Amino acid sequence: MIKLPLFFVVLFCTVTANAQNITGNWEGALNIQGTELPIIFHISKDSTGKYIASFDSPKQKVYNIACSDVFVKEDSLVLIMQMIKGKYAGKLEDKKHLTGTWSQGSASLPLSLKKTGDVATVKEINRPQTPKPPFPYKAEDVEYDNADKSVHFGATFTVPLPDPNVNYFRAPVYPAVILITGSGQQDRDETIMGHKSFAVIADYLTRQGIAVLRVDDRDMGKTTGNFSTSTSADFAKDVEAGIAYLKSRQDVDTGNIGLIGHSEGGLIAPMVAAKTNDVKFIVLLAGPGVKISTLMEQQAVDVFATSGLSKKYAEEYRLLYRQLVSTIVNEADTAKAFDRSVIVFNEWQKDKDKVLVRSTTGVTDEKSKASYIKGFVRQLSSPWFRYFLKFDPADYLTKLKCPVLALNGEKDIQVSAKPNLAAIQDNLTKANNIHFKTQEMPGLNHLFQHCKKCTVDEYAELEETFDTASLKIMGDWIKTERFK
Repeated sequence: MIKLPLFFVVLFCTVTANAQNITGNWEGALNIQGTELPIIFHISKDSTGKYIASFDSPKQKVYNIACSDVFVKEDSLVLIMQMIKGKYAGKLEDKKHLTGTWSQGSASLPLSLKKTGDVATVKEINRPQTPKPPFPYKAEDVEYDNADKSVHFGATFTVPLPDPNVNYFRAPVYPAVILITGSGQQDRDETIMGHKSFAVIADYLTRQGIAVLRVDDRDMGKTTGNFSTSTSADFAKDVEAGIAYLKSRQDVDTGNIGLIGHSEGGLIAPMVAAKTNDVKFIVLLAGPGVKISTLMEQQAVDVFATSGLSKKYAEEYRLLYRQLVSTIVNEADTAKAFDRSVIVFNEWQKDKDKVLVRSTTGVTDEKSKASYIKGFVRQLSSPWFRYFLKFDPADYLTKLKCPVLALNGEKDIQVSAKPNLAAIQDNLTKANNIHFKTQEMPGLNHLFQHCKKCTVDEYAELEETFDTASLKIMGDWIKTERFK
């Protein structure tokens, strides 16, 4: 659910030209509001002689992320980061130094890279749960369009194989689910810090006799469309297109189609299920139950608290966050939103000590204040964020009649378990829905990993991708509910 920091990235890079010998490790650091964020590119050649690359962000514990387009021409190097709509353009000053600019959206920062080794040394990350072939089921890459042909989708469909010991009178059909990703642009596996959560979920459920469709988000992988101008309402329509595709398949039990949404996906699933009878059941994994503005406010406080900030400082920041959000989302003109946000910030700041202000916002002077507020306005003024922050899950949860399973990790700092599960239960009760179950999973974070520090950064450090007990609860519940 959280919109991770601007430069927290999952990058995909491929090198295409051959003007310079750029193999090796290239290191640099972005300076973000006075904080250094080291980055490392590893560039090598594959068996065909083509350049390939990967990316590390060590401070964020992100390693060996396969990287998209890199162009080399004479003394220029351009890295295109498709997933975050970013670009690095640099000039080779000599064989070991690049000077350039990192751009992302309307923001840009200087970035110099130094070649620290001629041989790329990639840190291996262990993800033992990631499924590896051969699979005891059929895995098929599929493509389909939405109703008006405006978006073309790329996806993977996994379906059980017929039991060879059974004589079928007709070809078997299977219950099916669509997996719905969380916020931010995700691939079909919902790959986060090397963890492929949706691949793990799909593998488990398909082995349990349940077909699974997992889909690239807009403008990701094989899917087209404009992600940057889309909102949760658009993503709900994308799920509807997935349902239509499943209904067209001969191997799907069209009376038993369900939705599994993680984080923002747990907001989208009820939106779709509330308006169609085609959805038999839904599973909400860390799905929101309270108003999103309230959820995000608590998220900001909880993230600060786990980072070591005092509870007093975190609570002082809550008021600023609340007032800035209200100011920005209710003002369409970004220039006016900035001016009014400056007033809000100044009023909040005047009775606060400098340590509190610096530790929560990074602001130390007028220049850093302007930078902080501009970044806040820019992020919250996007179509997605404006829609998201005004959203109330109750508008849809109170209309749900289908069975609902809601799971949330006890240690989740992005979608706090207790208030959101309580709100989901309360809203489903108001809907007179008698087929629902809510469960808090002990010791789990937002990604359903057993955590120790339970911070966002720790996601990358943990080898576990998805709790097996949560997988079993989900699989057993779906197999039971589909017969009701």
